[in-house]
Amino acid sequence: MDRSFAPLPLGAIKPSGWLLDQLRLQADGLTGHLDEHWADVGPDNAWLGGDGDGWERGPYYLDGLLPLAYLLDDERLIGKANRWVEATLASQRPDGSFGPYGRETSSGRDQSHDWWQFMIMLKVLTQHAEATGDPRVVPFLQRYSEHLERELPGRPLQSWARARGADLVLSILWLHRQAPDERWPRLAELIMEQTLDWTATLSDFPFRRKVTVWDPRSHGVNVAMGLRAPAIRSLITGDGSELAAVRAGLAALSTYHGQAHGLFSGDEWLSGTHPSQGLELCAVVEYLFSMEQLLSIFGEGEFGDLLELAAFNALPATISADWTSHQYDQQANQISCTVADRPWSNGPDANLFGLEPHFGCCTANLHQGWPKLVSHLWLGDQTGGLVAVGYAPCRVETVVADDARLGLEVTGEYPFRETVGIALRLDRPTRFALRLRIPGWCAAPALSINGEPVALDRREHGFAVLEREWQDGDRLELTLPMEVRLVRHQEPSVSVRRGPLVYALPIAEDWRPLRTRKLFSDWEILPAAQWQYGIDADAGFQVELADVPRQPFQAADAPVRLRTRGRLIRNWGMKHNSAAAPPLVCDTDDQESVPLHLVPYGSARLRLTELPLLP
Repeated sequence: MDRSFAPLPLGAIKPSGWLLDQLRLQADGLTGHLDEHWADVGPDNAWLGGDGDGWERGPYYLDGLLPLAYLLDDERLIGKANRWVEATLASQRPDGSFGPYGRETSSGRDQSHDWWQFMIMLKVLTQHAEATGDPRVVPFLQRYSEHLERELPGRPLQSWARARGADLVLSILWLHRQAPDERWPRLAELIMEQTLDWTATLSDFPFRRKVTVWDPRSHGVNVAMGLRAPAIRSLITGDGSELAAVRAGLAALSTYHGQAHGLFSGDEWLSGTHPSQGLELCAVVEYLFSMEQLLSIFGEGEFGDLLELAAFNALPATISADWTSHQYDQQANQISCTVADRPWSNGPDANLFGLEPHFGCCTANLHQGWPKLVSHLWLGDQTGGLVAVGYAPCRVETVVADDARLGLEVTGEYPFRETVGIALRLDRPTRFALRLRIPGWCAAPALSINGEPVALDRREHGFAVLEREWQDGDRLELTLPMEVRLVRHQEPSVSVRRGPLVYALPIAEDWRPLRTRKLFSDWEILPAAQWQYGIDADAGFQVELADVPRQPFQAADAPVRLRTRGRLIRNWGMKHNSAAAPPLVCDTDDQESVPLHLVPYGSARLRLTELPLLP
């Protein structure tokens, strides 16, 4: 089975507008300077030939640094990424193995029985090859694949590699597309046989309450990655029923562990629906990559809705606005970020904003979020057309039907605005299909081409299909009206959404330094105002727009707000150093109804997202 839609090579899509600003903030902050301030990915890393960490942290870092570098055409970052790529390519041994393999490093981890870290570095190398055309990558992967053929039967996947083996299959299938060989699909089958059966797990999801005993299938990051495994498996088996397993798994996660920000709890394990449970940053970025793979493979627009929900909300919420600190765990109802015991399996510092709160996996892995989103905003439709996955501002340079050169520009500052502009540049008139994803939340989309209204009559799998002869200079305007809607949680609580954005009540923030470093400090955040508010059920919501700033994910400068009213709740307090569950019966006697301004969830580091709806 082939993919429904084909990803474009890294660099074919470039960010613009607010999305370009996000990548530049990332380059100026953690991603662009982490190796200068964090020894785990510094010059002594074992992947660079040193005696430092030689496990997942270097490859994780590169999996975000490398695409960021080429999306920005940033020579400084490209140079940093190339140092790792060159060291990795030069490390391959005669048996095909590569990297810090078969020895212990200063981290104390014996690399000889762990396949996981190599899976990540292979993803890095395939992106490098797409961006540069480096002819060394395909022979490198061929030799390593031969190594896998020899070794895996006697030394099968274990531990993290067994949970995450589908990512290795992605690289093997990439190799097969570049250099077809009947051995590679057979190798992919072997890898999937040794990988956890995520299809079975998701089809009849066994984890229906807060998990307290270790199981690799209930680990939040594994689950986020496992969601893409059935789709990757379907590329080998051709079994379209894998889609049903993914849908069943997503429904179960929403029912038993769903959170107001649109994802599921996982601190470190699946942890139920309480709004003060945590969500690990690694799970957010891996979930994004899963949605990108699911949409590309299955061709269903619903995964674009989930992709945007995570990317525009959970991702920015857990990274500081200046990109100099991040959390390990975020909370939907997050009233403080402090060193304190919480009912999580993670440590007491897991929701601090800092360099390495709790554990460094997220410090290394957070960087892939925005770059991978950019690279999957548009896809090829396998017949010479293009597919709009998302409408964040960007530019696309590619070839469409009959080898016509297309330049496409998306404007409009979506998701902070309802209208999207799409301008086409063509070297000659050409007939091909544009598939525009129509979000499931949008009831009345409207399209005009060159100023003339066009009916969106042809719909396939969540996409409006426009097949026609396109001309140089054609302009489309797509309007996606965003209505405020309430999502019900446990009584009496709701969360508020408008379009792809979740809205939250921001809490005034008092940032207090816990450990000061030259660039990447650790911070506790305490509430500087009362937070125990509910929303008046009859207040309604008024939309207020402001200019879209360089950093839209900052409460003070939010480019869109929802104005409503609410009251203070006397009997809502704290429990286990977090906000208690909203009370079933809210005591608001004699409390005055006051104005409340909700902002996009990703803009507020302290916030209430699941709020009582007050009669």
